[in-house]
Amino acid sequence: MVDDLPFELQLLRDATLPEFVVVKTDIVPTVDDEDKFVRVELQVDELIERCAFGLIYALGALSFADGRGRGISGNWFKEDDTWTLADMLERLTFANGRLHFYADYVRGRCLKMSIDLWSDGRVVVETVNRGEALTRWIDRLRGKKTLQAVG
Repeated sequence: MVDDLPFELQLLRDATLPEFVVVKTDIVPTVDDEDKFVRVELQVDELIERCAFGLIYALGALSFADGRGRGISGNWFKEDDTWTLADMLERLTFANGRLHFYADYVRGRCLKMSIDLWSDGRVVVETVNRGEALTRWIDRLRGKKTLQAVG
């Protein structure tokens, strides 16, 4: 452990290190306008080697925290469950020059997310049936606060 931080917290810290630019955001309705397919392309020009795993871990954690059961998967949903390093690693591959992450359902939570990362700093994140939540997760990583209703 560096700085006496658990590895998961190091990954979250690493995810917030780089400046990144949102190159393009596509939001497309799914069949019958039931939900949305969201694709965000990012460019990270520095520190990609250091922050790659952190970005994937942080986006997975944000998706997991917002995820809920859908249909039968609700049987495995636990409110107090947490995202783990193992959850990320067992869904991570390297092929064709890119780091690839894909999660469909994890312990009853709908994630429906893929992340592709290339060594040139290009990052593509896609979600389906998650509304526009991905855009809020990207904003959170960039340090932007989201608006909330005042009671």
